[in-house]
Amino acid sequence: MKILKLLNKKFFFIFLSYLIILNPIHAEDNPINIWNLEKKENETVEEAVITEGENNNDQISVFDMQSDKNTGSIELDENLISKEVKIVGLYDPEEHGLTIDMWTNSDGQKLKNLFNSLEKINLSNDALEIMEVSLLTNAHYPNQNITENEFLKFKSDWLIKNSNLELIEEFLVNNQIVNSHPKLTRHLLDNYLSDKNIKKTCEFFTKIKEPVEDEYLSKLNLYCLVNYGKNEEAQLILDLKKELGFQDEYFENKMNYLFGYIEEASKEVSESSVFEFHLAHRTNPEFSFEPNENTPKLIWKYLSNSNLLPDLSSVDINDQDKILIIEKAANYKIFSEKDLFEYYKKFQFNIDQLLGATDTYKLLSPLEARALIYQRALLTSEPELKLKFLQLLKQLFEDNKIGLAFDKELNNFLKEIEVNNVPSDYLSFYNNYLKNQNSEFKKIQYNNNILHQSKWVNYFRGDYSKSEIQEDLKKFLDRIIFSNETLSIKDIIFIESLKSDGIEIPSEYESLYSQKPFELDENLAELIEANEVGTVLLSLIEIIGNDKIENIDEKRLYFILNTLNQINADLIRNKLLLKVLPLKV
Repeated sequence: MKILKLLNKKFFFIFLSYLIILNPIHAEDNPINIWNLEKKENETVEEAVITEGENNNDQISVFDMQSDKNTGSIELDENLISKEVKIVGLYDPEEHGLTIDMWTNSDGQKLKNLFNSLEKINLSNDALEIMEVSLLTNAHYPNQNITENEFLKFKSDWLIKNSNLELIEEFLVNNQIVNSHPKLTRHLLDNYLSDKNIKKTCEFFTKIKEPVEDEYLSKLNLYCLVNYGKNEEAQLILDLKKELGFQDEYFENKMNYLFGYIEEASKEVSESSVFEFHLAHRTNPEFSFEPNENTPKLIWKYLSNSNLLPDLSSVDINDQDKILIIEKAANYKIFSEKDLFEYYKKFQFNIDQLLGATDTYKLLSPLEARALIYQRALLTSEPELKLKFLQLLKQLFEDNKIGLAFDKELNNFLKEIEVNNVPSDYLSFYNNYLKNQNSEFKKIQYNNNILHQSKWVNYFRGDYSKSEIQEDLKKFLDRIIFSNETLSIKDIIFIESLKSDGIEIPSEYESLYSQKPFELDENLAELIEANEVGTVLLSLIEIIGNDKIENIDEKRLYFILNTLNQINADLIRNKLLLKVLPLKV
C-alpha cells in the first residue's frame, strides 16, 4: 500500500505537469491549481527574495515551474544563489522620509512589548496613518530577539484589526505572500464573501502566482473553479486529492450538488465559516436561517447582504432572547441603534428602581441593567449626572462585547452637552466618543502676527523655497526682539523643524528659542541614539494613542515632532505639522 501511495503521488505530479502545460490560460483567467499535495519542507514564501552566493540543489517542483512558466529555462550562476535579502511592504522608504534599514537596529523584545501594548489601544486616525507607514514601508527585517515570522505576524494582525480590505489585498498580491499569511488571506476573502461579492472573491485567486497551500483557501479556490464553469478540472483535482486522503463530507456533498451528481444537497448548515455557510445557501433553493446570539459577525453580514435576515420589527419585549439577538445585530451595524433603544424604552421599571439606578442595575440581568441605565440617562438633564450614566452604560455594553451597539446614540447624547459644561472627570470620555463630523472641513485662517499661524506654515507643504522662508523668518524674529515678545511652544516647534531642514537662523536669535520647553523622554533619546527608527515610530504611535493630533497637549506634541526631526522623518512630520500649526475656523 505504501508503494501504491507513492506511485499515486508520482502519477499526480506528472499528470499535473501536463495539465499546467496544456492549459496555460488557467493561471491567467481562472483560479490557480490549488492542491499543493506535497508541501515543501522548511519553506516559507513570505516576500520577494533576492539571492546570492550559496548553492541551492533542491529539486524544482512543478509549482515552481508554473509560477515562472513564461520566463523559460534560465541557468543561474551558483555564486549568485545564497544569502536571502527579504523585504515585504508596499511603500518606497523615500515616500515618507525613511530608509530601508529603519528596522535593522531594533531590539525585537522592545518591538514585542510595543506591539502588545498597541494591540490594546483603539488608535486614532493620526496614529493609524503612522502605523500604516511604519509597517508597510519596504525595509529589512529586525534580526535581534525576534524572528521573521513573529515580525510578519504583527503586520498581519494589525492589518486584520484595521481591516482595510483594499490595503490587505494590495499587500498580499504585490508581495505574493498568501501561503505565509493564510489567516490574513482568509480574513480578506471571508469579508468579500460576507458582502456577497463572489466575483471579487474568485478574482483574487487569479492574481496569485503560487499554489495555495492552506486547506480552507484551497477548497474556496476549488469552488471558484466551479464558479468559472471549470467543473471537469475541479472534479479531477478533487478526485486526486481524495486519493491522497482528503476527507470533508460537508464540502463534498455541496460540491457534488454543484457538479450535478445529486439532485438534492444535505440541508445541514454550518456556521463554522462564512464559506461553508455560503455553500449551504447556494445548494438549498429553499434556504432559510434564523441567527442567534452566538452567530458570528460575518454570517450576520452575509444574511443582511443576501436579504435573509428575519423580521425583527415586532419582537415581544418579554422575549429577551430575541432582544439579545437584536443587540448583537446592532453591534454589527446590521440593526439600527435607534430601533434597539426603542425596545429599551419599553422595559418597565418603578420609580425606586430608577432613582436608585446606580445600585439597582447590579441586581438585574445584563439586558435589563442596560435598559435601566439608558432610561435613567434620558430622565436627567444635568450634564454631570447624564455623563455619569452614559459612561456607565457604555461600560456595560463593552463588558458584553457589544460596545458598537451604543455608538451613534452615545454621540447624539454628547452632542447635546456643551464642552464648557463637561466636568474635568468626564472630559476624556467626552472627547473620545464625541464625533464632530465637520471638524475635517474647517478653513485655515492665517495670522502673520503669530509665527505658527502665519502663511509661512505652507513651507511644509512645499510652497516656499529655503531662501524665501529664511528671509521672512529673519524679519519676523527682528520684530519679536524689538517688541520684547516671546515665542509659544508651537512657534518653537516651527523653528526647530525649519532648522532640522537645514535652514540657517543667525545666532543673534537663539535666545528666543534655545531654551527647550521640555526635555526629550529618556527612552526615546536612547532609541534615537541607537538608530532604532522603527521602534521610535511605534513609540510615537503609543504616545498619540487614541487622541487626534490636534487635541494632544503641548508637551506630548513637542516630544512627537522633536523626535521626528531627530530621525529625519520629515514627510511624516510635515503632515502632522500641517494639522497642528495652522488656525482652523
